[in-house]
Amino acid sequence: MFTGLIERIGRIASKELDSAGATLVIADSAPILGDCNVGDSIAVNGACLTVVEFDKQEKGGWFKVWLANETLDRTDLGDLKVGDGVNCERAMGAHVRFGGHFVQAHVDGTATIVDRTPDGDSLRLTFKLPEATPERPSLLPYIITKGYVTVDGASLTVTGVNDIDRTFSLMLIKHTQEMITLSKKPITALVNIEVDMVGKYIQKSVISALGGDGEDGTGLKGLIEKVVEDVLKKRGL
Repeated sequence: MFTGLIERIGRIASKELDSAGATLVIADSAPILGDCNVGDSIAVNGACLTVVEFDKQEKGGWFKVWLANETLDRTDLGDLKVGDGVNCERAMGAHVRFGGHFVQAHVDGTATIVDRTPDGDSLRLTFKLPEATPERPSLLPYIITKGYVTVDGASLTVTGVNDIDRTFSLMLIKHTQEMITLSKKPITALVNIEVDMVGKYIQKSVISALGGDGEDGTGLKGLIEKVVEDVLKKRGL
């Protein structure tokens, strides 16, 4: 589990692709390796990855992770180049303050930056989600104004949603711009999106309540149908 509060901007030192996935070495990461062990989880641009090797001193500290093809399909990590910066966060410790929101670091998909507008010291960004497919339903139902969304691993507050255009917006204050890579990304750049998992659980619960578990008439929908049927019978209809 993560909080979405970025601890360090690392740098891609090397990248190796093969038919099974990819291996990344992320340098400039010494500040988050003090208590690191092989097998630990570190979120990289919002994707939970397992440390398979690390060195706390060489190259300013580095760690190596392996990405399966599923991760490459779901995220923008396959598009990263050597030298690119990445947002890094260690898994949440039980002893720390919880300053962001519940982030699984299980990326739901990607979005494209379509607008960047300065607003004083702040920066307003707008993102467009891809069209829904049977394999990848739309993420828009889970994104609400003033709700949480995770963008490249950073917990951020949504400032606006346009369901027709499939877009949502947010604002980065000056401090946030300095702490994450998002403020440096140009229009047309891809970002990783994870929606609030609480919304997903609520949707599933509501659908289950409305539809029941099968054809036995259970659930809210079945109950309403039965009540309507009983009323009509009593009225002789």
